[in-house]
Amino acid sequence: MDDYAAIDDMDFAPLPDTVERLPVLNLDEAHELLDLLRAVAQEGGPLSGPADRMIREISARVPSLL
Repeated sequence: MDDYAAIDDMDFAPLPDTVERLPVLNLDEAHELLDLLRAVAQEGGPLSGPADRMIREISARVPSLL
């Protein structure tokens, strides 16, 4: 089972129609977030595993700055 199959099986509480979605990150913000997650992953603490997983997920969706 992949990670997304588990999400499909989840029941989420309904949100009222008045809830506003967060704006999409711009490219610079996405790279700042990746830098922060890399720092967390390198610390080797309890959040390093989830941070590493998020790095892979975000990196696959964000173009390089090069």
